[in-house]
Amino acid sequence: MATERILITGANGQIGSVLTQALRERYGTDHVVASDIRQPAEAAGPFFTLDVLDGEAMAALIKRESITQVYHLAAILSAKGEEAPLHTWEINMQGLFNVLEVARTHQLHKVFYPSSIAVFGSRTEKLLTPQWAHLYPETVYGISKAAGEYWALYYHTRYGLDVRSVRYPGIIGYQSLPGGGTTDYAVDIFHKAIEGQTFSCFLKATTALPMLYMDDAIRGTLELMEAPASQLTVRSSYNLAGMSFTPAELAASIQEFIPAFSISYQPDFRQQIADSWPASIDDSEARADWGWEPSFDLRAMTKDMLHHLRQRRSASDTAAL
Repeated sequence: MATERILITGANGQIGSVLTQALRERYGTDHVVASDIRQPAEAAGPFFTLDVLDGEAMAALIKRESITQVYHLAAILSAKGEEAPLHTWEINMQGLFNVLEVARTHQLHKVFYPSSIAVFGSRTEKLLTPQWAHLYPETVYGISKAAGEYWALYYHTRYGLDVRSVRYPGIIGYQSLPGGGTTDYAVDIFHKAIEGQTFSCFLKATTALPMLYMDDAIRGTLELMEAPASQLTVRSSYNLAGMSFTPAELAASIQEFIPAFSISYQPDFRQQIADSWPASIDDSEARADWGWEPSFDLRAMTKDMLHHLRQRRSASDTAAL
């Protein structure tokens, strides 16, 4: 593992910031290079400012740092993407093309490309959406992710590039704030609960969506990337599932630990996005091919989220004294 040198794009994001730390713990701090369009508040290892639209700068960085793997996380998410569709398409697609091309020309060992349940749409099976369901994306984010899956498959088939991908459901973690996704209500709600505030939800109480706890998302990503290539049968993107719940069910889970917590519902444009997505995911192929299995259910996730957010708030209060 120590011989690998990894570049992460979008390292400041919700998943990127946690994945960077996990990779550094696994491969060594100096072997994992983080990058994003802006400097982070603090960097615990090598960091370079990088615009993923600048293919030449990306190639130069990969050559200079002797990079062997790229985890390409830079993207504009679903809700933010609908505010600027053409810009979202440019960032999400041209950024991916630049990664795939530099990986091909420099013969990198592996590329990780995160896809999303946003590749599905209202015409796709809602319950236990299968791996090979038809893709009917209804947001520019979903369209870009679906196109990216096909390009990942093309580069693997045409050039032998080892591109690996998972379709993330909503990711919930205490490590960072919401990043503009439709499922991010399930992160914000915990912060409001800890602060003793009523949470105003932009989805209906009964909207069930697939979710995954951050710890499981990171572990699943690493397990896929470290699995033998001969075991992988999906070269577009693997379905990945953890749990499914509604805002009302999540609120009830929080109330088990914070009885006074309250929630209200004011659905907005994000409701239409959520309505086009699955309610649950069938991830049989991931389980069969590389042993995927989530560790957290709704109650375990709620307990762990509240524990860590309370710890962070306590540390912040102590530092302010």
